[in-house]
Amino acid sequence: MYEHFDHTADLGLRIRAASLEELFMEAARALIDALVAQRGSIRPSDQRVIRLEADERTDLLHDWLAELLYLFEAERMLFNRFDVSLLPGKLEATVWGEPFDPARHEIEQEIKAVTYHGLKIESATDGGWLAEVIVDL
Repeated sequence: MYEHFDHTADLGLRIRAASLEELFMEAARALIDALVAQRGSIRPSDQRVIRLEADERTDLLHDWLAELLYLFEAERMLFNRFDVSLLPGKLEATVWGEPFDPARHEIEQEIKAVTYHGLKIESATDGGWLAEVIVDL
């Protein structure tokens, strides 16, 4: 589950999930939903594997979302299905999607970058996990 929160000239994403892997998958969905009007219009026809390393969980979350944004900006790829595996300092994810098609995909808003400002991951009071990410619009 995720929600948006207001942040000056930016968009905040508050994500909640039962596990860290689910938190990263839900964060990816939140990012794509902020980018594209209907994530459901993205067909999972192409598959990619993404591998990342970082010392801190927050850096790994930042790099994960920044990589998805990069793939959209550089290769015009949109993704709607995510399978994430986490080990200490490592992320391996399989993602499914397709190239951007302006006839079927409506851009909701331009996202310039995933920021480090306010970035956090913490244990939630209900035993799950909570993350907050701010993206620059």
